Amino acid sequence: MNEDYRFHEYSGGCQCGAVRFHATELRDNPHICHCRMCQKAVGNLFAALVGVRHENLTWTRGTPSNFRSSANVDRGFCSQCGTPLYYRHVESQHVSLSIGAFDEPHRIPILYQMGLEGRHPSLAHLDAGEQVGTIEENDGVETVAAIKASNHQHPDHDTATWPQPN
Repeated sequence: MNEDYRFHEYSGGCQCGAVRFHATELRDNPHICHCRMCQKAVGNLFAALVGVRHENLTWTRGTPSNFRSSANVDRGFCSQCGTPLYYRHVESQHVSLSIGAFDEPHRIPILYQMGLEGRHPSLAHLDAGEQVGTIEENDGVETVAAIKASNHQHPDHDTATWPQPN
């Protein structure tokens, strides 16, 4: 896998845009964690995370709120919309940002998994090309267009202000 992904600049933030960040370099650890604590922290079956050293991370809008999820671990999130933003061991030289919070998460490869003791059993048979289930009736073009026209989600790029004036 090409390691060039690490040496690019990245921006990202929460769903509502109240908290934004800029990273100048990523660590070589993009991964999925299946542990039960990560599952609870992101409200999903796993957390996708990548490390950024403190000196390579700037919060460009707002400040995340923290929840001390264990003796030495903070979980960062937006207090306005609840978006999970990071995992941070208090003694670490980096913070592990949620890959889904990046504006272009597809640029960050997932290199490994951890916390496999908590992996949901139904994930074992899935591969990247398999589609499970059927498309719902409400998943059509009109429904997607209606959601796009009415959503309040921050766009996947930096903005001078947010929310945008009407």
